[in-house]
Amino acid sequence: MAAPRSLWAWGTVDDEPSADELAQAAPHFGGFLDLELDGTAEAPVAFDESRVAAPRVETPQALTGFVSADPRERAERAWGRSYQDVVRAFRGDFRFAPDLVARPRDESEIERVLEWAAGANVAVIPYGGGTSVVGGVRPEVPSGYDGTLTLDTTRLDKLLELDEVSGAARIQAGASGPVLERQLEAHGMTMRFYPQSFALATLGGWIVTRAGGHFATVETHIDDLTESIRAITPSGAWESFRLPASGAGVSPDRMLLGSEGTLGVVTEAWVKIRLRPTERAQASVLFADFAGGAEAVRAIAQSGLRPSNCRLIEAEEARFTMAGDGSGHLLVLGFESAGADVTDRFDQCVTIARECGGETIEGGGSGEGAANWRETFMRAPRLRDTLVACGVLAETFETVTTWERFAALREGVVAVAQRAAAAPVKVTCRFTHVYPDGPAPYFTVLARADRGEEVAQWQAIKEAVSDVLTTQGASITHHHAVGRDHRPWYDRQRPEAFAAALRAAKAELDPAGVLNPGCLIDPSRP
Repeated sequence: MAAPRSLWAWGTVDDEPSADELAQAAPHFGGFLDLELDGTAEAPVAFDESRVAAPRVETPQALTGFVSADPRERAERAWGRSYQDVVRAFRGDFRFAPDLVARPRDESEIERVLEWAAGANVAVIPYGGGTSVVGGVRPEVPSGYDGTLTLDTTRLDKLLELDEVSGAARIQAGASGPVLERQLEAHGMTMRFYPQSFALATLGGWIVTRAGGHFATVETHIDDLTESIRAITPSGAWESFRLPASGAGVSPDRMLLGSEGTLGVVTEAWVKIRLRPTERAQASVLFADFAGGAEAVRAIAQSGLRPSNCRLIEAEEARFTMAGDGSGHLLVLGFESAGADVTDRFDQCVTIARECGGETIEGGGSGEGAANWRETFMRAPRLRDTLVACGVLAETFETVTTWERFAALREGVVAVAQRAAAAPVKVTCRFTHVYPDGPAPYFTVLARADRGEEVAQWQAIKEAVSDVLTTQGASITHHHAVGRDHRPWYDRQRPEAFAAALRAAKAELDPAGVLNPGCLIDPSRP
């Protein structure tokens, strides 16, 4: 039997850092991160010492068998995994625990939940792996609702149909990354989509948040791999016609991509798949200055060579994530193919990097060297759990901008984050994805946490950096989505005419305004 999910950490209770691990780590973090820490670790508040309010609504007879009011199940879905979510759960704060949790087994049960919720004035929060880092699954809804219900889709996790001729598969939306890949692997295929949330997040979650995946160039988002989507809305089913591409008007798929559970509950999708890669080439390249590395990445992105991996990591970040030794800014280059030779394109990319001042590391380098990049990348969320317990505020800001704006943007983010932290702080940058016309910078902010006041401290940094992003020509998000945490800046970024059109679409699909209210858009309620 699988271990229950952790109330605060990444993964299950078995994945939580132990008291011994925290006690051993705490004295060393201050020096390692060059932050003035007190060298102690706190323990999370045990669930039996926490309080989960009694549900405000009763489980209706029509939904028995797949809807629960169990306090533990509700607490597990009280938060996503943003910094403020982790801190509050760590301290036993479950103020936003949903009143009910539904775990439907098929579309008919989803339809029953939505019908009941509309009549009972209960907000419904679609929920996959619970990995949102922007408040997208937090049941923090506007006033006026009589309760909240979290709708967990993870029982819908099957590979339904495989089209090996066209290279596509129809998969239920509740399948997590590992579950999805195991089913495809049995046919020698892969989706080859590895966001940092891969171990927990679901296909439906990737779709509604426009997640970014494995490939650093070209097919960077789930958008690029989606052929059609099916969703259940309060007004009926929404299913698009499956095609590799279409010029037939406004795309119904594009409207569900990024909809964040506000327009319907995604239940399945046709996605592109491929043969598992057999040919690979990879290299680690060091640069003495980050600007030189950025120039190399721009030249590679504009060369048309299309590497699968092209990530530039600031030296200090490479060091403290154990991706490198900190002796230089690290560019991780990689190519892969299911049979076609990649040597020539790989060699051309390495040549470009060297011409821009880079020096290749023999044997792939150490730590994150290209060979170990994925392992380092995937373990980062668990490292954050340890940082929280040891008194380190850890927040990230991911965005996308054009090449000519990047240098000023980086300078502005670093300066404002240092001012807003009001404590010893470290700010680093890396590129997660790159395009011919611009990079997707990912800023990491580490600061000494003001214990007990972490959320207020986080909010000050969040607001200051987000203001810089949106005033200097960058997006509020590249692949983490909008959620509740980014809403104020998303409202500024989108055209008002589009916002009005989106509200009208929601009113048509969700007349009672019960689907994830307050996330992405406010409903127009009767």
